[in-house]
Amino acid sequence: MLKRRSSGSTAFNRAPGLTRLVGGVLLAATLTLGGCGLLPEVVDETAGWSAQKLYGEAKDNLNSGNYERAVKLFETLEARYPFGRYAQQAQLEIAYAYYKDNEPISAIAACDRFIKLHPNHPNVDYAYYLKGLANFNDDLGFLGKLVDQDLSERDPRAARDAFLAFKELVTRFPDSKYAEDATARMKYLVNALASNEVHVAKYYLKRRAWVAAANRAKEVLKTYPEAPAMEEALAIMVVAYEELGLTDLRDDAERVLKLNFPDSKYARGVSITEKAWYRFW
Repeated sequence: MLKRRSSGSTAFNRAPGLTRLVGGVLLAATLTLGGCGLLPEVVDETAGWSAQKLYGEAKDNLNSGNYERAVKLFETLEARYPFGRYAQQAQLEIAYAYYKDNEPISAIAACDRFIKLHPNHPNVDYAYYLKGLANFNDDLGFLGKLVDQDLSERDPRAARDAFLAFKELVTRFPDSKYAEDATARMKYLVNALASNEVHVAKYYLKRRAWVAAANRAKEVLKTYPEAPAMEEALAIMVVAYEELGLTDLRDDAERVLKLNFPDSKYARGVSITEKAWYRFW
């Protein structure tokens, strides 16, 4: 008499791969759990530190030039003690650390964050000042190094952003201890931006793009009327209008040039020659 096989045995025999799969998963889990004990435990040396201690250690690292470590400690302070006075100051210190570490984009972002979160903070004027500094490259200067780069290819956006940050500071906080330096930098930036426009106009003169040259020079007079570059901008307008046959506009530009700059070399007459004054390259 034949015996019937149980349904359980049939199912088991039909799926031998399932047994191997389950066994593999169990083995992997066992090895993973067992291996956890072999990994070194990560110890946070700052655990239990007070806000004051975190701030002090971060400042020490900042003063010693260890900016990356300083930022991490300031961020830890802000995360653990978000509502204390140390946390607010840490936000400013983070911006300064990025600035000192030549990370202007991060510095500007940190300044913007502080200004947004604390618009009425007693030190918000410093945030505007630092934002301006981050955009203002004091060593190179906007027109500092002319070698290997045509100034018409420079992006003046950083200079404009710096000017706006300094302007906000001087306008909102005229009595700030940073206002005087910000004003001086604004004057430099105005001259730099005007000079950039003049260099672009001279580039158009080289290309004999008279309309573009005249418009760019006219922008200098409109936007930067007191900048020294206005003298050369007027001379460019004289040349461009002469080439365009716009004698009335040429005469007006030449009259303004002679009136404001009577001793200018351009006031003695401007003309296009093979060695034109604007061909500095």
